[in-house]
Amino acid sequence: MAEYRLEDLARVSGVSTRNIRAYRERGLLDPPRRVGRSALYDDYHLSQLNTISQLLRKGYNSAHIAEFFTSMREGEDLADILGLQRAVLGPDADEQDNPVLPLEPDSDEARLLIAHGMAEVKGRKLVLTDTDAADILARSHDHTLYVRTLLRFVEAADKSVEDLAEAFVNSLVELYRSEVGASYLPKPDEMGRLRQIVEDYRLLGKKVMALRFDVATRRLTSSSGADYTANILLSGVWERQTG
Repeated sequence: MAEYRLEDLARVSGVSTRNIRAYRERGLLDPPRRVGRSALYDDYHLSQLNTISQLLRKGYNSAHIAEFFTSMREGEDLADILGLQRAVLGPDADEQDNPVLPLEPDSDEARLLIAHGMAEVKGRKLVLTDTDAADILARSHDHTLYVRTLLRFVEAADKSVEDLAEAFVNSLVELYRSEVGASYLPKPDEMGRLRQIVEDYRLLGKKVMALRFDVATRRLTSSSGADYTANILLSGVWERQTG
């Protein structure tokens, strides 16, 4: 998950540093994480700012928004529903096991993995944020080769993934608005049901895209002219063809 200093948060959110400080003082924005004298914000704070801006544009005043944020913190986090980010982004990286990848943290491959949000450096170790990916790479005979190949795919797929994510979020927002209305602020006792709707839809979206990716991969591999090789690669079964 990305972290921002105050000036960086202001730049990416379009909200001035003065207003961010004011939102913190009024209880609209959660406190940042303190590291020494530095205040660090994350993607959840960014989503909160986006939510605050949207509510202000719809005519809600800061006192009303602050009261609503306060009531939500006593039960569920407001951002779970209005910001949708916990359902869309998934759990924090710190909540997951962080496997170590045997690559030098200052290597080109490591820097690219970090830039793509796939890894981070803890101490002098390169830590992947996805357990399955780390296990697969750890089994490879040449870690650098696997990572380079993976990075070529990631870089080629970046634009398509952004388009898919945008389409998913738009459909999720449409679903949410259909459930409660575009400007409706849910009551605390409604949060559990709405949060479940969002989480179910996120899971459904992941399943659908995984299925579509699998079907498209099989089709494109088979159409390459290497049908027998494709069968071996995709099914993992070495069968003698007959006929």
